[in-house]
Amino acid sequence: PYGTFGLIASAVGSQGFGAIKAMGLYMSIVLLALLVHTIFVYGSAVALLAKKNPWWFFKGFAPAMSVAFSTSSSSATLPLSMATAQKNLKIPKSISSFVQPLGATINMDGTAIMQGVATIFIAQVFSVELTFTQLITVVLTAVLASVGTAGVPGVGLIMLAMVLNSVNLPVEGIALIIGIDRLLDMTRTAVNSTGDAACALIVAESEAKNEKAEKDLKTAG
Repeated sequence: PYGTFGLIASAVGSQGFGAIKAMGLYMSIVLLALLVHTIFVYGSAVALLAKKNPWWFFKGFAPAMSVAFSTSSSSATLPLSMATAQKNLKIPKSISSFVQPLGATINMDGTAIMQGVATIFIAQVFSVELTFTQLITVVLTAVLASVGTAGVPGVGLIMLAMVLNSVNLPVEGIALIIGIDRLLDMTRTAVNSTGDAACALIVAESEAKNEKAEKDLKTAG
C-alpha cells in the first residue's frame, strides 16, 4: 500500500489531478469491456452453442464468480469452479475436470483485454501514436501473453511489460495503473473463470448431442 501510494502521488505530482481523471477513465473502459465481453461473448456462446439460457448459466455459476472476484486467482478458485459447474450447471465431472483446469491455464480473456486497453492508455499518456501494424502487434502479443499468464494475483502487470516492449513503449508506464489494478484484477479473474465454465458447458452439450446421435443411430440400425 505504501509503495502504491507513492506511485500515485508521484503521478499526480508530476501530471496534476488530470492523471487521476485519466486513470478513472481507463478503469471505466476496462470494466465496460469486461462486462460487454462477459455478457455478449460468453452469453451468446452459451445461448447459440450450448442452447442454454445465459441467465441460468450466470446465476448458476455466480458462487464461483464471487470467489474468483475476491481471491483474484483462477487457480485458487478452480476447485469451487469445478464443483459449481458440476452441481449447478450439470457438467459431467470428466469434462469439467479437463476443460476447466486447462482453461485456468491458457484461457485469460480478461487479462488480454486489460493488457490491450492498458497499452493504448500508456501510449496516449506518453503521446505515442501507435500505427496499425503496432496495434495488431499489441493484440497478438496480449493474446499470447495471456495464454502464458499464471493464475495468481497481479501477474497480468508482469506480462504487460512484454506487451509494452513489443511496441517500444516505456515499461515505466505500468506505474500509472498499478494503484488501481487490484480491482481490475479481481474483475478480470471472475471473467476468466466464467469463460472456462462456458467452454466446459459447450463441450458438455456437444458431447451429449453426439452421444444421443450415436444412440439413435444404433437404435435405428
